[in-house]
Amino acid sequence: MFDTEKYFNRSYVHSRNEFRKHLSTIKEKWPSAELYTQSIGKEEDTTIDVIYSEANSSNKQVLFFTTGEHGIEGYAGAAVVHLFVEEYLNQVDPQSTGICFVHAINPWGMKNFRRVTENNVDLNRNYFLEQGTVPETVNQYYAKESEIFQPNGVVKDIKKEKTALYEQLSKGMMNEGHSGIKTAKGMGQFEFERGVYYGGTDEEESTKYMKEWQLKLLTTYSRVIHMDWHTALGPTNEVTMVMSEHDEREEEELKAQYGMKNIKKFTPKNVKGDSTNYFHKLKKEVSPDTKLFSALFEFGTFGADKKAELRELTTIILENQLYWEGAVHEEDRQWILEEFNNMFYPEEEAWREAVLKEARLAIASVLKEEGLLLPA
Repeated sequence: MFDTEKYFNRSYVHSRNEFRKHLSTIKEKWPSAELYTQSIGKEEDTTIDVIYSEANSSNKQVLFFTTGEHGIEGYAGAAVVHLFVEEYLNQVDPQSTGICFVHAINPWGMKNFRRVTENNVDLNRNYFLEQGTVPETVNQYYAKESEIFQPNGVVKDIKKEKTALYEQLSKGMMNEGHSGIKTAKGMGQFEFERGVYYGGTDEEESTKYMKEWQLKLLTTYSRVIHMDWHTALGPTNEVTMVMSEHDEREEEELKAQYGMKNIKKFTPKNVKGDSTNYFHKLKKEVSPDTKLFSALFEFGTFGADKKAELRELTTIILENQLYWEGAVHEEDRQWILEEFNNMFYPEEEAWREAVLKEARLAIASVLKEEGLLLPA
């Protein structure tokens, strides 16, 4: 049994305060470690916080943890950082390894328990090597089904509207094929400002700030080991490592190498503006000799089958509608918010215990394979 209350916080401010406390522990091994705080957005007291230190002797490699790219998902990410500081910090060599831990890439989303920024932007669709390189009409599947993905009035009767949305999505899956709906969701869109999976037309403040850190790490170290923590996708109560096809290894090879059951690869052709793809492209452009491991780690909630995917889509769409249009009945509003939390930050003790257990698996697997663990 785990003391989950110690790791999982109930508010953004509490989570940030706990993160900042890690600095004193980290400074025991990395005396030059500092806390960097960057104000983000229009809302008062929303910040990206970074604890960073170069290696004590030589910058052979850096361990880079990022959390909260999708706002509400930052609570689980912060729990993982807390776990790492307590259980793995002493297993990493500070003489040759730098550390860079990031709390709340999307602080507004984390503070307000939303996935997107205050501009309705999905940050993981906002990273481009050059601005303006993606045409607005890039996602043809989304445009064809745009009436599904956009808010269409106040929520009046959640049971009826949820049923109607299920029917629309099911019809869309039949019309475009299941892969079509998945493409519409995964690729993101850059045309409908109030729609879901919106990648924005301008670079978000958070994106700009994180790009600066990516550049700094790539040009300072010979190796970068990046673990980006997320929630929702994949088998329930299990962790899935998601790799870009910029990593040339096949899924089965990766599974054998890292000893993990759930490993997926995605193609940049089907996902636009993704931060992992950007990281690989930036490396190739500015520091081709740097070795980069960069992967997303997803703690699953609803499951991985088509039924779960339909539930996920419905939840994302209804929460977006609620945000823009509101609900007539308070119980309908509460149902949508509860379902949204169930998708990204469940209160169930079993899920939170699984996050800590599965995080241990992922951290140990990556650190061992990448040669970051000190000899026992």
